[in-house]
Amino acid sequence: MLLVPPRGAPIWFRMMKAVVIHRAGGPEVLRIEDRPKPTQRPGWVLIRVRAFGLNRSEMFTRQGHSPNVRFPRILGIEAVGEVAGAAAGGLAPGDKVATAMGGMGRAFDGGYGEYTLVPVSQVRKIETNLDWATLGALPEMIQTAHGSLHTSLRLQAGQTLLIRGGTTSVGLAAAILAKSVGATVIATTRNADRIEMLKGNGADHAVVDGGEIAGVIREQFANGVDRVLELVGTTTLLDSLKATGRGGVVCMTGMVGDQWELPRFSPMGAIPTAVSLTSYAGGPEDFMATPLQDFIDELENGRAKAPIGKIFPMGEIVAAHSAMEENTAGGKIVVTT
Repeated sequence: MLLVPPRGAPIWFRMMKAVVIHRAGGPEVLRIEDRPKPTQRPGWVLIRVRAFGLNRSEMFTRQGHSPNVRFPRILGIEAVGEVAGAAAGGLAPGDKVATAMGGMGRAFDGGYGEYTLVPVSQVRKIETNLDWATLGALPEMIQTAHGSLHTSLRLQAGQTLLIRGGTTSVGLAAAILAKSVGATVIATTRNADRIEMLKGNGADHAVVDGGEIAGVIREQFANGVDRVLELVGTTTLLDSLKATGRGGVVCMTGMVGDQWELPRFSPMGAIPTAVSLTSYAGGPEDFMATPLQDFIDELENGRAKAPIGKIFPMGEIVAAHSAMEENTAGGKIVVTT
């Protein structure tokens, strides 16, 4: 059991390894440093981090696109591990837990370290024998995929779902979840070599995406699709709207296209009649409401799989961020501590 270091403990007991960023830049600005372990405080939970997933929001922060984040900072908007401090919120030392969002890696230091201290309101106990790397892939990925499909898109059995950016970790997870509710899934990729990967992760149809696929979609679904999960972003959003049928919904969730705004956006011309445009950006309350334990149980029973791309030790965080930036992982990137 790992607890808060006692008063007078040797310096090595009070320190931890963490990934620290001091200035914006490429992956090389991420440095492994010795940092003081977080100090337990009321209403917060000290977690011994065992693994964490990488997210593009962390890449954007690293690149300097998060003006409200002050450096130096330990990044990381999610983590899994064990409670290492005093009991809080029904949690006891040694409990396996997952945490995500709520200012992690932005307002306060996040999961890129051997320990993290987070509000108890965003920590979930999990029951599982799965390995840490698998668990590390899940919190943010499952929350985002589930929230987009069910909170924003209100996906129903028998509907058609287009996932724009299907080879992203959220896209792969969304395909798996959508198939479990009986939807027909069409997923896109820019690389024809990844078509089989899409079909192996729940996609009924795979489309090579050159930026404009609305015509191709309507050749197969004449009335357009019922739902669109837009993960590429503003670079393909207008085309996704054109692929959507009357009464359909497009949810803007991701920005892997790295373009933040639509120039000269004209809603009357861009949004087809009777098509709705919404978004999803879940917070800690959404994370706590996500059926994460249900998905973990499905993994353990062999009825689902986690779309993990690559696993890195924390000492290779630069290589891990490079893989994320270059889109070479083919699934969720996980870092173990």
